[in-house]
Amino acid sequence: MSTPPASESADQLEPAVPGFADDFSSVLENTTGHRSTIGCVIPAYNEEESIAAVIQSLLDQTRVPDVIHVVVNNTSDATVRIASDFSGPHEISTELGEQFTEVFVHDIGKNPDKKVGALNYGYALVEGYDYLLGVDGDTIAGPRAVEYLESEAVSDTRIGGISAIYSIDDRPIKGFIGKFLIAGQRTQFAAFNMQNLLRGRNMAVLGGQFSIFSTTALREVMTANHQSTPWVKDSEVEDSLLSLQIKSAGYLTKISPFARADVGGMTTFRGYDAQQVKWTYGAIELMWPGQRGDTKGQPFHPNLRLRWLENLDMLVNLFVRFAFITLLAGSLSINAFVFSPWWLIPSIAAVLLNLRIAFTMKNRQTRDVLFAATIVPAEVFMWIRLSHFVRSWTRFLSRKKVDNWALQAKAEKGGGSAHWMPFVILAVVIAAVAFVWSLLGPVVQSTILWIGWPIVGAVTILQTIAMLFRLLRRYQGYKV
Repeated sequence: MSTPPASESADQLEPAVPGFADDFSSVLENTTGHRSTIGCVIPAYNEEESIAAVIQSLLDQTRVPDVIHVVVNNTSDATVRIASDFSGPHEISTELGEQFTEVFVHDIGKNPDKKVGALNYGYALVEGYDYLLGVDGDTIAGPRAVEYLESEAVSDTRIGGISAIYSIDDRPIKGFIGKFLIAGQRTQFAAFNMQNLLRGRNMAVLGGQFSIFSTTALREVMTANHQSTPWVKDSEVEDSLLSLQIKSAGYLTKISPFARADVGGMTTFRGYDAQQVKWTYGAIELMWPGQRGDTKGQPFHPNLRLRWLENLDMLVNLFVRFAFITLLAGSLSINAFVFSPWWLIPSIAAVLLNLRIAFTMKNRQTRDVLFAATIVPAEVFMWIRLSHFVRSWTRFLSRKKVDNWALQAKAEKGGGSAHWMPFVILAVVIAAVAFVWSLLGPVVQSTILWIGWPIVGAVTILQTIAMLFRLLRRYQGYKV
């Protein structure tokens, strides 16, 4: 993954855009020199392909972190050797003047707590600094990202953490499947970022990819929750849980409208499936009322409102698609199908909404527009996401104990075939429905169609109205 072009550094503010967070523009314009100390922690696991670019992007910042700790864990590749090339002190000339930082590489060997253990190891090294900057081992930051995050964090003591806007650099991606999956993930990131920006820039999840945390807030979280470390190992989504805890401690969790970072995307069905199932499963644990193991369900937490809406949206999408296919097949089987142009309205609304999201991307590519406009790629990607949704809830409700971290690592190495299971089940269900349908008499079949179509129609109308509201909503000049 390559570093974003330097031209981004000068134009990310866009203060002339109407309604575009002018108060934060003034904060950034008044930034002079360092006003705090920042310790950067990079948890790294088998990141030999990206770690050099990640460290270099930090050294190329206009505001360089005061120290950079690369915490390598459970690795079996050349991550340590490559990262060690950057070890030692660095004196750097930047737009903000001469700066100094030092890079340390720690190989902590086999670590049963995986990324959580690496993050907590890093926290112990930088807890005396004002801020902890967490950076994933495959995330390339824009050249002013740290400057933007620090400036806003320092401007408001209520802020416990700020996340950058995430996207994926699709230029190095090869192969049809990889490009397709990355296009879908770029759209997914863009929609999620925009939702958070429009909610008063309140970030539901301070993603570990590139976020800055107040160490004061982290210490208060540890005290309030009787923890010896900021991150805990019993959650599948350690960053989501910490974000909830920071919010519960009375701090704000924000997303920056300026700081940007390109994260590592999933280029295989296996890897993407394992990642999404892990994330969704962990989010469900946080949403679920009551206690699941050591994870406290907090269904009414303000940071989880967007999660509930996402899951409700996925449930509606699943129902509408499955019911439509079933009723359509039933209608065709008895020659009762009558096409109506009105059926095209939901599809047109979906295309327009996807196009609008595509055109809000800061580094929009032609592929992003085609993904939205041609409807088929977006629809296929939606079915893939629905399979993750079903697998996550099924795994959660079954109470089956699994190590989702290990499953993701296995999938990224090319192992496992669980990602095909939802589609196998779908085929079996369709075959069973078709068989049962064939056993029903004409009167029963007609009755089912007479009742089913209005229900699907009503749900689809409500879904289309919701899409139109989102389509007409003002985006306030934000770019994702």
